[in-house]
Amino acid sequence: MANTRDIRRRIKSVKGTAQITKAMQLVAASKMKRAQNAALMGRPYASLLAEILASLGDQVVDFRHPFLEERPVRHRGILLVTSDKGLCGALVSNLLRQVVEIKEPARYVAIGRKGSQFLSRTQRDMLADFSVSDQVRFAEVRPAMEFMINEFVEKQSIDTIEIIFPRFVNTLVQESRLVKILPITDLAAMVNRQLKEAGLSGLVEDQREIQFEPGPEIILGELLHLYIKQEVYQRVLEAKASEHSARMVAMKTATDNAGNLVDDLTLVYNKARQASITQEILEISAAQIAQAG
Repeated sequence: MANTRDIRRRIKSVKGTAQITKAMQLVAASKMKRAQNAALMGRPYASLLAEILASLGDQVVDFRHPFLEERPVRHRGILLVTSDKGLCGALVSNLLRQVVEIKEPARYVAIGRKGSQFLSRTQRDMLADFSVSDQVRFAEVRPAMEFMINEFVEKQSIDTIEIIFPRFVNTLVQESRLVKILPITDLAAMVNRQLKEAGLSGLVEDQREIQFEPGPEIILGELLHLYIKQEVYQRVLEAKASEHSARMVAMKTATDNAGNLVDDLTLVYNKARQASITQEILEISAAQIAQAG
């Protein structure tokens, strides 16, 4: 009976684990829908902002701005967006693999505890780390954006702004991406990329004459700052939607696997119990035959 007792204990342990993973699955599912809606609703706004920026760029001649100037890259500036917690499948490991593949000198800013822990553990040059809540308010992301923009403009620590994040495709698919944000070398290419990500057609040339007040140069300068902040914010929204989706799928898979394991252990338990009963019957029968003889 010792064998069946061990199996019963293991069945009880697996059932307890399944209850935990089921609860985590339900929590992740409730957060997932809200995060997905926020990420999807932000894409058209980011695309429209990029189109306006491109239209302004076509009307401005010899416009100079730090965001548009190419310069020698001594250190890449990379914003790594990960989750604060694990249990979300291969999402975090895929992002960290992107970091490992970077061989050029780079300095990092992290959003998310998993990313900052990895950068510290591997002794990479991390300038700062930030955290955001599940709601991902713009005010929470702004400090990280302004910090990197200041470092880029001052030309002291970083010469590019790039972002590693998981792009949300659907509930089952999240793609690890490395996207260059600054400097902007081709406005048209940038806009086409934004439109493609939003599932829209390419940039259509607008032939209308547009009057800008107080002037296209001033508006373009302000819009560049707004665009960069909005693009980073959109990437963080995508990362949060990817995190909750990946965690929901991972916990559902874990719950299903636990159920399958309980079924297998129950079958083994029943076989062991039946074998034990059969053995007892044989022993009793043998004893009776011995007494009769």
